[in-house]
Amino acid sequence: MTAKVTVEDVHRVAELAHLELTPEESGRMVKDLNAILDYVAELNELDTSSVAPMAQVSELGGSGASTGTSKPRPDRVEPSLDRAAVMREAPETDQAFFKVPKVIER
Repeated sequence: MTAKVTVEDVHRVAELAHLELTPEESGRMVKDLNAILDYVAELNELDTSSVAPMAQVSELGGSGASTGTSKPRPDRVEPSLDRAAVMREAPETDQAFFKVPKVIER
């Protein structure tokens, strides 16, 4: 694999995620992320030309073990909550949306 994750990459992602990593954690993260990328590169080398594409894994069948079926449930229209009633319960609202305090600061 030619593209490798660097310590700078890990620090940038940690910054974006508002995480504080120790130097030891950063080193482990670099190692782990590069191992993941190496494994993905290894998987990309596999010949999958004879494998049919799937929209989702549940098409394999048997994923509905609790219901005994792998068929999705049918869609049905159900009433939603009344907006006015919900807004009456909100601590602060503009009658269309909930107002919440700003939580992201830079």
